[in-house]
Amino acid sequence: MTAGKVIKCKAAVAWEAGKPLVIEEVEVAPPQKHEVRLKILFTALCHTDVYFWEAKGQNPLFPRIFGHEAGGVVESVGEGVTELQPGDHVLPVFTGECKECIHCKSEESNMCDLLRINTDRGEYTVAHVGSVAKINPAAPLDKVCVLSCGICTGFGATVNVAKPKKGSSVAIFGLGAVGLAAAEGARVSGASRIIGVDLNPNRFEEAKKFGVNEFVNPKDHNKPVQEVIAEMTNGGVDRSVECTGSIQAMISAFECVHDGWGVAVLVGVPNKDDSFKTHPMNFLNERTLKGTFYGNYKPRTDLPGVVEKYMNKELEVDKFITHSVPFSEINKAFEYMLAGQGIRCIIRMEH
Repeated sequence: MTAGKVIKCKAAVAWEAGKPLVIEEVEVAPPQKHEVRLKILFTALCHTDVYFWEAKGQNPLFPRIFGHEAGGVVESVGEGVTELQPGDHVLPVFTGECKECIHCKSEESNMCDLLRINTDRGEYTVAHVGSVAKINPAAPLDKVCVLSCGICTGFGATVNVAKPKKGSSVAIFGLGAVGLAAAEGARVSGASRIIGVDLNPNRFEEAKKFGVNEFVNPKDHNKPVQEVIAEMTNGGVDRSVECTGSIQAMISAFECVHDGWGVAVLVGVPNKDDSFKTHPMNFLNERTLKGTFYGNYKPRTDLPGVVEKYMNKELEVDKFITHSVPFSEINKAFEYMLAGQGIRCIIRMEH
């Protein structure tokens, strides 16, 4: 039995920014009060991992063990944990849901006061119970692990926040994994025009599988892309979802929605010193600008239901997974992402 004891396991350690990860033996402490220790079986590389590996985030922290989009089983639980037990199949989530704070008690917010993301904390395989969602043990962890971050972030931004109506038009800025998930949300919502906006023309073909039926590359035009979209759509799209973190894309996403009813949703994470400006008349002309965090999903309350949608074939997940590598070849996953190859790469931990 390993419960209550320090255990040794393998981890991919980033010793410095931008350098290949090194497989090392590490010690993992037993869970403390309200914590659980997880045996990670599958993880997927998320662009946020690369962002911090390249030291673009706030306060670069090294050495560091990355990884947050994952699936596994509970190995042991700490004092006071009653809702999880060893053997439960779970998805760890980078944010959390304590179920006690003003945000968790609100039907409108998922910004938990206790467990909202804090990138200065570093990451551990021991997690607070509020950041772990118990799911159907029949769900394949090598597939549903991608729901613990990027896919829910994009899909939820569309279905929970933008809420496009059937037959409406939607512009998606950025066609990486999160943007494609946002497009998938528009597709299942019944949007008839889904316009993909991206600087990489190679992404357009793949995006068709996710419902994108029109494409705009800002580099192909000598005027702002919001003007191009407004001309294409007789005044602007009904909804837009920005998934790049680029300030220019945020401005374009807001200014390309139709006056009177248009809603733009910001998803992408900006650099720490970024700010943007737009004319106040864009608001006075009844355009709405919103932001979202993890697609407005409450991790413990909502994520099990998203997994059930996958199990009931109401949500396609497999098409997001384009590569798979063993843990020993984790650096290949970084190479794929840096080269813009594929969407999600699953890393098989192979215990």
